[in-house]
Amino acid sequence: MIQFLLNDELVSITQERADLTVLQYLREQRALTGTKEGCASGDCGACTIVTVDVGADEQPIYRSINSCITFLSALQGKQVLTIEHLQQHNQLHPVQQVMVDEHGSQCGFCTPGFVMSMFALYKHHEQNNVATPRPINRSDVLHALSGNLCRCTGYRPIIDATLQVCQQPKADKFSQKWPETAQALASMQHANDTFGTDALFIPQTRDALASYKQAHPDALLVAGSTDLALQHTQQGQALTKMISLSHVASLKRINTTDDMLIIGAACTLNDAQTHLLSHFPALTEVIERFASLPIRNQATLGGNVANASPIGDMPPVLLALNATIVVDDGTRYRHIDIHDFFTAYKHTKLQSDEWIDSIQIPLPKPNQILRVYKVSKRNEDDISAVCMALNITIEAGCISSLSSGFGGVAAIPASIPGLEERLIGQHWHNKDTMNIGQTILAGSFTPIDDVRASGAYRVQLLQNLWHRFWLDTNHHQHKIQTRVSAHA
Repeated sequence: MIQFLLNDELVSITQERADLTVLQYLREQRALTGTKEGCASGDCGACTIVTVDVGADEQPIYRSINSCITFLSALQGKQVLTIEHLQQHNQLHPVQQVMVDEHGSQCGFCTPGFVMSMFALYKHHEQNNVATPRPINRSDVLHALSGNLCRCTGYRPIIDATLQVCQQPKADKFSQKWPETAQALASMQHANDTFGTDALFIPQTRDALASYKQAHPDALLVAGSTDLALQHTQQGQALTKMISLSHVASLKRINTTDDMLIIGAACTLNDAQTHLLSHFPALTEVIERFASLPIRNQATLGGNVANASPIGDMPPVLLALNATIVVDDGTRYRHIDIHDFFTAYKHTKLQSDEWIDSIQIPLPKPNQILRVYKVSKRNEDDISAVCMALNITIEAGCISSLSSGFGGVAAIPASIPGLEERLIGQHWHNKDTMNIGQTILAGSFTPIDDVRASGAYRVQLLQNLWHRFWLDTNHHQHKIQTRVSAHA
C-alpha cells in the first residue's frame, strides 16, 4: 500500500501499475487538471506540484517537483499540493493574487506551474525568515523559477510578482494546519512495515531491499526517476515492475570522516549540495546548472552515476575527484574505483543483484584546485555539449597531481590518464605546459556530431577550456602568493 496526503485527504493505493506518473494520477484519476502536461520530460515546468516532508527539526520542507516524470512511489509518506489546493477561505493565495495584480499570466498554460514554484519559494522563505531574516533577491527568484518556461515570453512580470510576494511572506492555512499535518505524515511512516503494491516495492531497510531484489530480479531500481521515467513518457515503454530506493535510510546518509565525504546513493542533489559545496565550492556553477531546481529536488547522485550517461554532469566531477563507488548486494559491499566503473555506453560494473550504496569522495588537500566547466546551448536545464572537470595540486610551482573527468566526448564519462602522466613535475606557469595539455586533449577523443555540437567543435572546446583552466589557475596561484607576501 502507498499512502500520502493529497492536500488534507489521506490517500491509500493498493493496486496500481508501477509506471503511473503523478501527473497521470492527478489529471486522469483525480480530475485535478490545473496541473498541465507540456513536455512529459521535466523540461517546461507546466506540471510542477509541491511535496511536503517533515524535516529533522519537525518543520515542513516544501519541494517543487515535476509530476510528469515522478512515479507514485515518490509520494509515499508525503503531502502533495496542487494549484487547486492553494485557495484559502474562498480567496486566492497570495502567490496567486500577485500574479493577477502584476499581470503575470498571458496564455495561462504555464501559470499553474509558475505559481507552484513561487509557492515553494514563498514557504521556504517564510520559514527561513523567522530564524534568519534576509530579503529575497532576484537571484533567489531566478533559481526558484529555473524549471519553468513561459512561451509567451512573460518572464518580467512573473519575476516581479515573485519578488513582491516573497519579500514578506505571511503565515497561511498550511502554516496553521502544520501540527495536524505533521502528525498525519508521521502516522503514515508507521502504518505498515512494507509499502508499495504488487508491482511497486518500497523497502525501508537494506535487508528488505535485498529480499525484493532477489525475489524480483527483473524489477527496475528507481530513486528520483528523472531519467528512468523518460523511457515511459518519451519512448512509450511499459515499466511493469519497480523497486524504489527512496525510503532506505542507509542510502540517504551523508557522513564526513577525517579524509572522506560519503554520500548515500539515494540522496538528492539538493540534499547533497550543502555538503559538496562546503568542501568543493568550485562545484557551485555545475550544481546550479544541473537541470533545474525541481529536477535537483528529485535526482539522486547515485542515479546520475548508475545511469552511466556520457553527458551526465556529475560523473566527470567524480572522476576528477577520484571517487569510489560502493556497491552492495545485501550481504557484502564492493568498492570500485570510479575510473573502472563505466565499461561501455550505459553499462557499468554493477552486477544484476547489486545496487549503489554510496559514493566516497576524498576531501581536498592543501594546494588542490578544482575547476568544472560546462558548455551547453542554454545556461540552465540543458545537457552539456562538453563538460570538463580538472583537479590539480601545485607545489613549489610544479604539478604534483592532476586528475580529470570529461563528458560529452566519448561513449562513457572518461578521464585521460596520459594527461597526468605527461604533466606531473612540469612547471605549471610555463606556457609550454599549457601547450602540452592542449596537444594531448586534441588527440584524446573522437567525439560524434549531434544536435548539440559537432565532433570538431567539441575537440576545439577541450583545448580552449584547458587554456582557460591554465589561465584561471595561474591567476589563482598569483593571488595566493600575493596574500602570503602581504602578510610576510
